[in-house]
Amino acid sequence: MKPFHVELITPSAKVFTGEAVGVKVPGTLGSFEVLYNHAAVVSTLDQGLVVIKTAGGTTNTWQVSGGVVEVLNNRVSILAEKIQG
Repeated sequence: MKPFHVELITPSAKVFTGEAVGVKVPGTLGSFEVLYNHAAVVSTLDQGLVVIKTAGGTTNTWQVSGGVVEVLNNRVSILAEKIQG
């Protein structure tokens, strides 16, 4: 799997920046996973888990209370209202 750039940001801090091979987010209309060459999308987020599988094989999980995700040109930007974990 090819890696792509991911950022997970809250209003107060940058929580994660790095290369990933998969990202799962709790979209308002249902959870979905982003992989390399995913179509461009902007979605609101519900409360739920953001799971980032890094290029190095680590899986990171955070509980978010809502926000927005943007996927464009193999870059994923997750703007979370609040994060736990």
